[in-house]
Amino acid sequence: MLRATLSFALMVSLVGCVTPPRTVAPAPLVNAEHLGLGGAPVSVAAAWWTSFQDPQLNQLIEQALKDSPTLAQAQARLRTASAQAQLAHAATLPSAKLDASAFRQHAPENYLIPAPLAGSNFWMAQGGATLNWDLDFWGKQADAVKTATALTQASSLDIDSTRLMLAGAVAQAYVELYRSYALADIAAQAEAQRERIIKITRRRVDAGLDTHLELRLAESQLPQARVDHTQAVAASDLAVHQLAAIAGQGAEGYGALVRPTLNVDAALPVPTVLPMNLLARRPDILAAKLRIDAADSQRLAAKAAFYPDISLTALAGFGAFGLDNLIKWNARGYGAGPLLSLPLFDGGRLRAEYKGSEAQLDGIIAQYNDTVLDAVHQTADQLTRIDSLARERIDQQQTLSASEDAYRIAEERYRAGLANYLSVLDAETQLLTARKALVDIVANQVVARVTLLLAVGGSFDANDASADSSHLTTRSNP
Repeated sequence: MLRATLSFALMVSLVGCVTPPRTVAPAPLVNAEHLGLGGAPVSVAAAWWTSFQDPQLNQLIEQALKDSPTLAQAQARLRTASAQAQLAHAATLPSAKLDASAFRQHAPENYLIPAPLAGSNFWMAQGGATLNWDLDFWGKQADAVKTATALTQASSLDIDSTRLMLAGAVAQAYVELYRSYALADIAAQAEAQRERIIKITRRRVDAGLDTHLELRLAESQLPQARVDHTQAVAASDLAVHQLAAIAGQGAEGYGALVRPTLNVDAALPVPTVLPMNLLARRPDILAAKLRIDAADSQRLAAKAAFYPDISLTALAGFGAFGLDNLIKWNARGYGAGPLLSLPLFDGGRLRAEYKGSEAQLDGIIAQYNDTVLDAVHQTADQLTRIDSLARERIDQQQTLSASEDAYRIAEERYRAGLANYLSVLDAETQLLTARKALVDIVANQVVARVTLLLAVGGSFDANDASADSSHLTTRSNP
């Protein structure tokens, strides 16, 4: 019987009205080897933020990874995808169920119902078990399982990507808090400097070396310094609010945040060369590749829908008129046989679904290519930025040193009556500008290193990184 059923199914599939469309080659993937994504992976530091040597930052990131609503959403999506995978796998296994029914019936008194049932009341009851098994000759169910499994793995990687982005966001916000405190210090220093200059100017006016014009000019600078200091302190408060929000805290967490103690020079060192195969471990790139596999399996399942479905069905049970006759041996019944289902005409639905699966596959491949190219772009940008900021820091440190000497000399000359107030004011302006610029460069260096780690999917080991031949240099050619 099974051989005859299979022969019939094959014959019908060859002459069926609904024929599968011609397979079109999917869009090509970006050449990973040319982008340096084919090398062996390097070691990953699970908690890269500990390089900052700041216990408060460690605590904030750990709390964010524990309580983040964004991470909870990603975890919920993983549970949903896992349930879909279990559902797809269940469809490949035999299924069995028990059915039972009993109802009271009055038979009509006419020629359709013979005696003695005609005009009588009786129970009609039946019960039994049914077994069904889809044989999946064309692999449609297997492809559905592959699709669901790949999507589940991609959802798991989405959690890793969310954790990475969340830790990076907390670290970057923490650096902004560090920057705001440093700028507030500069504003406080400026306020103290101008108060000292006012005292010097008053003594010079008393000595007849300056007029009240210079005194009023000096006094006019103090309120502006206080405004700058107030704004800097307010910026620190805003940075606290932003950091608390990213870390999953409310207003109750504002008072617990203290000044950062970042070791900005020891944090996240960048090796001389950085292997591009680090990009191969980015969770979003790995997830995008899995989604390509899922879309391809979905396309194959859509093509298998054009072929006949063959399943086996078996049943056994009891049926009788009257409840007392239901469990008698002569009330038994059983049967088994194949079930064939072949689409003959569907108005183009299957063909449209297949074309849609091909288009979806091409779209997901394009997303993968865009993700890879964007990762290379981000990494190259941050390498250039890190190199540029390192050079800028050296030059700006020299500028600050010269500005401090110039201001010190200008103040001494002004105190001795050898220079006027405008020279002091000009030297002070240059000093404040140099201080702010150096703070910005240092903070931007740390942000660039964090952004680089996000671009390559996490931290890296400098020894492993420098041992690979596929890399981008972090030092640009002169």
